[in-house]
Amino acid sequence: MQQVPEPSTQVLKSVCRSCHGGCGTLLHVTDGRLTKVAGDRESPLNKGRLCPIGTSTLDLVYHPDRLKYPLRRTGARGEGKWERISWDEALGEIAERLQTIKRECGPEAIAMGTGTGRHHIRWVSRFGHALGTPNWCEPGFAQCFHPRVNTTLLTFGDFPVCDFTGGTPPQCIVYWGHNPVNSGPDGETRFNALDALESHAKVIVIDPRRTRLARQADLWLQLRPGTDGALALAMLHTIIEERLHDAAFVAEWTHGFEALAERVRSCSPEWAAPITWVPAELIRAAARLYARTKPSMMEWGCAIEHTPNCIQTVRAISLLPALTGNVDVPGGWVFGMKGLGRFPSLIENLSPEMSAKRLGADRFKMLGGEGADLPAAHIPTLLRAMREGVPYPVKAFLVFGNNTLTTFGNAKQAHEALLKLDLLVVADLFMTPTAELADIVLPAASWPELNQLAGLPTIAANVVLAQRKAVQIGECKADEEIFIELARKMNLPLCTEPLDEVLESQLASGCGISLSELRKKGFHKLEFRYRKYLDGGFKTPTGKIELYATRLEAMGYDPLPHYHEPPESPVATPELAKDFPLVLTTGARIPFFFNSEHRQIKNLRKAHPDPIVEIHPDTAKPFGIKSGDWVWIETRRGKIRQRARVTDEIDARVVHVEHGWWFPEEAGPEHGVWTSNANLLTSNDPPYDPAMGTYQLRALLCRIGPVT
Repeated sequence: MQQVPEPSTQVLKSVCRSCHGGCGTLLHVTDGRLTKVAGDRESPLNKGRLCPIGTSTLDLVYHPDRLKYPLRRTGARGEGKWERISWDEALGEIAERLQTIKRECGPEAIAMGTGTGRHHIRWVSRFGHALGTPNWCEPGFAQCFHPRVNTTLLTFGDFPVCDFTGGTPPQCIVYWGHNPVNSGPDGETRFNALDALESHAKVIVIDPRRTRLARQADLWLQLRPGTDGALALAMLHTIIEERLHDAAFVAEWTHGFEALAERVRSCSPEWAAPITWVPAELIRAAARLYARTKPSMMEWGCAIEHTPNCIQTVRAISLLPALTGNVDVPGGWVFGMKGLGRFPSLIENLSPEMSAKRLGADRFKMLGGEGADLPAAHIPTLLRAMREGVPYPVKAFLVFGNNTLTTFGNAKQAHEALLKLDLLVVADLFMTPTAELADIVLPAASWPELNQLAGLPTIAANVVLAQRKAVQIGECKADEEIFIELARKMNLPLCTEPLDEVLESQLASGCGISLSELRKKGFHKLEFRYRKYLDGGFKTPTGKIELYATRLEAMGYDPLPHYHEPPESPVATPELAKDFPLVLTTGARIPFFFNSEHRQIKNLRKAHPDPIVEIHPDTAKPFGIKSGDWVWIETRRGKIRQRARVTDEIDARVVHVEHGWWFPEEAGPEHGVWTSNANLLTSNDPPYDPAMGTYQLRALLCRIGPVT
């Protein structure tokens, strides 16, 4: 009898990228098949734990609806007719059509698009730069994370992160517009956030909704959406007025204290209370608790980046740790050890003349010009160039890992723009409503199917992790490999070197270990140093934390933080409020999904089957709305429906809707994208943040009604 060989099992250390949290994992591979995904107990970021999304990885990788080979559209755009083609055909056709557009209209007529910051985000702009176009975008770039990045680089000279892995527990944590136990972003995982609470730190939560963290908080400030800047100014006023600031640190290591003190002199809690809906004494209590308790962490999220006063709001909040000396200290805000070297973005391939053509760069210098760490195009301006050819035509859009119709503000306008393109290419895991509009669809690899590096927290890179390819599904390719092959197909002089060569160079200039060594170990945690500014000051023009920002002033922007009312609100547009009396907020993370992803995963969808709108009982009662009922939510831009959750954990004047919703189980090409999509309600119209181009995604006005 022939003996059957024993199954061969290999265990690879990797890092989960189903969101951009970065939990360490162990991938069990038996005879070429991924059989188990477990948390790595040695990882300092999750210590063996995985969230529901991470534990569903096998369902993601082997989902029957995965895109497995390239497709070419055969019918009209959006008709849903496709034919299978080879990779050589797909890349050859894309290359030929891009070369034609580049020759006839210039490289700026080609735009690159991506989703949130996962493994491939920097490769999208890298390929664009190699191609010669300055136009790349990411839907949250002016609305999420990079306003904080660019602002703190100008203020502090570096991007601060919370010291979750340093060993010193914080004594106070402020969660401002952020709920990390649901989102776990950028290496500050859900588990780090929960572990920090075990030190019995004082907790301050600033959120319009009573979240899980708010229920545990010592102080919960239930502010009106969009008024975060006013609240921050009032807290700065209290700290300075009551002399709660760290006088020695401020005197030696900050620039512009007297100017800041004068700016906030009139911004008392009594001034802020009617604006924010937070009682004056509660504002004072939060400022006092934060200033008197050390070390303190400032945990902030993208909620503060969703109005056209974005940069000044971020500035005001960031100055709270500066005034209290909670900067680069154990258990506070810290600057990273930069375990990954600077990514070779190839931006130097763009001439000054071509960089000046970046859409929006002339107006929004912190997004697309001299004030940006990674310059990007302004999305409303880009969409107009697609639709109207103003200021010049954009003919092609290459989208990698982004469901544009659910994640761009004002989804109907985005849809109109995509229909105008000569060439739309989409690379994704599944056929999304956006992919249904493409000329060519490319099957992307999921995270266990590719090799990469992760430096976490993002930008800080205190821990460097190796992402390992464990399996091959169909003909799926990593986005990075697609860019390399397409660059070679187009005979570009750049972006053609092997992936591992780029990764090796990043490690060599960062933590100095080899790629093979890191893959064997799984991760490398750098030895941490605090108070790095003692070795030469802060990396700003003055060498200090700039309370008065000299680089902002040089670019023509206000060097001191200030507050502006959102352009659409009960205060700014009272006539509109008569018809749309409720304040709309959106964007809170759902623990079972990542933005618009994972709704086809059976177990995750079972845990959260429908989109939820939160309504206060006093608001629901006149309409006879009960929990579980379908509800219309309407703004002057559109109308959607979601299921009601009637709860007293939200203000009676506020409604919260979930974002990212589409329905993969519904027929294409639309897949229910026009039913419950929050971006049918949002605006990308001016006015924009003058420095960042940010538009208003929350604090808009809405009304509700029962679905009959």
